[in-house]
Amino acid sequence: MIKHIVMWTLENKADATLVKTTLEGLKDKVPSIIDIEVGIDFSNTDASADVILYSTFANRNDLDAYVKHPEHQAVIPMMQRVTTSRKVVDYEV
Repeated sequence: MIKHIVMWTLENKADATLVKTTLEGLKDKVPSIIDIEVGIDFSNTDASADVILYSTFANRNDLDAYVKHPEHQAVIPMMQRVTTSRKVVDYEV
């Protein structure tokens, strides 16, 4: 099982709901996603990211299929427009 975690800082925190809805919409469009959860930070500290994506995949090939999937690729330009930083962790359990 692969865990894929991404954290973003947004240019404008008002975009958090749009980001959450957009990312959650990938669940029904990308078959290799087992589960996806998107959270919006409420702590608002200097160390906080604004939005987090927590998703799971059966294996590395399924994660790679997600990354290359046209629906995922279509989301990237919007994410690049609304974010100022991005951190990713992928690990196997």
